[in-house]
Amino acid sequence: MYRVKLPNFEGPLDLLLFFIKRDELDIYDIPIAKIAKEFLDYVRMMEMHDLDGAGEFLVMASTLMQIKVRMLLPAPENEEEEVDPRADLVRRLLEYKKYKELAGELSALEKEQLKVYYRQFFKADPHLVPLQDDVAFLRNVTLYDLIATLKRALDRIPKQFVHEVERAPVTVEEMAMYVLRALEERQQVTFMELANGMTERIRIVVMFIALLELIKSRAVTLEQEDIFGEIVIRRATERIVMPRFENLDYGA
Repeated sequence: MYRVKLPNFEGPLDLLLFFIKRDELDIYDIPIAKIAKEFLDYVRMMEMHDLDGAGEFLVMASTLMQIKVRMLLPAPENEEEEVDPRADLVRRLLEYKKYKELAGELSALEKEQLKVYYRQFFKADPHLVPLQDDVAFLRNVTLYDLIATLKRALDRIPKQFVHEVERAPVTVEEMAMYVLRALEERQQVTFMELANGMTERIRIVVMFIALLELIKSRAVTLEQEDIFGEIVIRRATERIVMPRFENLDYGA
């Protein structure tokens, strides 16, 4: 008996983007019949090998078939303007593609930073109570949820095209203290509430990095109650302790 190794995809949208990129298809004019067939072939392979996560792929397969049927049926006569059945799928694909590209850019920037500059990070304080499950610090929050929240905050501020590279007006440590001070006044706060009033995009980015460091140091937890809802930041312990701040020279 031989084993078949299937390529791993982060989800059904990731698989659809793979097909579109591989076959150089127009994302705004997706050939649903072709894509649906290939998608179903992949889902059947998943079912044959009892792979985890086949459920969400089956839901997408059903969606593709519904779109295919709607495209074959004549449009109702009372519809003033014909709506493309693929419109919602295209919107979701474009949104996913944008977040995936942004995640790649953030990862690339982090790698470049490690090559050239020192990296600042928090060392967990011994007074903080460690949890058995690290996932408890991120409740219903994924990487794409974090990136989407960052993008929403940045979109409020117009881009400034500058040619000089300057140091950030604030440090990661200062932004971490800003977050923790907000949690001293109340038990929870959202990222958007913290970003309100900020007029410089760089401050929001530095605050985002500080938040990641606070999660890593187990000082705060994140939770998202609703899909695409606000990300709520809470203190991880009753007593707020500022993690020790250290500099490591990665460029040496």
